[in-house]
Amino acid sequence: MTKILVTGGLGFIGSNLVSELRSRGHEVWVCDLGQSAGANYFRCDVSKYRQLERVFEEHEFDYVYHLAAEYGRWNGEDYYENLWLSNAIGPKNLLRIQELKKFRMIFFSSAEVYGDYDGVMSEDVMDKVPIKQMNDYAMTKWVGEMQVLNSADMFGTETVRVRPVNAYGPHEHYSPYRGVTPALIYKALRDEPYTVYNGHKRIFDYVEDTCRTFANIVDNFRPGEVYNVGSKEEWEHDIKYLSDLILKHLGKDDSKIIYKEAEPFTTMVKHMDFSKARRDLDHDPKVPLEEGIPRTINWMKNLYDLK
Repeated sequence: MTKILVTGGLGFIGSNLVSELRSRGHEVWVCDLGQSAGANYFRCDVSKYRQLERVFEEHEFDYVYHLAAEYGRWNGEDYYENLWLSNAIGPKNLLRIQELKKFRMIFFSSAEVYGDYDGVMSEDVMDKVPIKQMNDYAMTKWVGEMQVLNSADMFGTETVRVRPVNAYGPHEHYSPYRGVTPALIYKALRDEPYTVYNGHKRIFDYVEDTCRTFANIVDNFRPGEVYNVGSKEEWEHDIKYLSDLILKHLGKDDSKIIYKEAEPFTTMVKHMDFSKARRDLDHDPKVPLEEGIPRTINWMKNLYDLK
């Protein structure tokens, strides 16, 4: 049986990934910031080396999925101390332990590292083009990737990097700092106004699809590789389409929507390439936005008791 640790395993993607890994028969442990009565759980702040070290004093792991991080562009502006501690010091702490313990790691970066690049975002872009990351969140994710690469060169650690793209779905709670999908659903459910930026396009990834691909890495581990993981290239939609889909499912009009042309300091369009994930990780998304949004709406209705 493969023994796996998921840092940030109580979070949105982490909690979905833990379920997927356990369904495959792996022994899965979780560490996260909060208290939990869940099985195989450690309370741990990855930015505190002593707390992380204690996890590995008690257990040996074959793989570590490192998801623990502060998320989001505006969160990174308002709480930059937390962001840099979690997203830069945290990975460094884990790499120091990996250099001693020699477990294999899957490091979660972000498609935000592509910054202001306006072409097709294939994984090798970062090796060919000088990229300007557009916010602190993106910067910290790229710093994490560089730390991973340096550790591999200096100490022979084995890590696969992944760059998720706009995941959405069950277990993503609303907050002002979360992604666009839960924000629009939450506000539409409560009949609150929200802003739609007409010029922005994204590929939206139903979280159960992407977690199957992430779980496949254990059986297809290629040290040093990096993968974009999202849905399908042809499932790229503008934000207005997402908003219209939510409103249509709820039977509401757009009278409270504020339309603007572009959000400043934010990439307008992300044209992604997922061919490597299809080739190496059996990446095969099943749930288009038209199916995933109703499922997510129903989950949020139940969570917030909003009918």
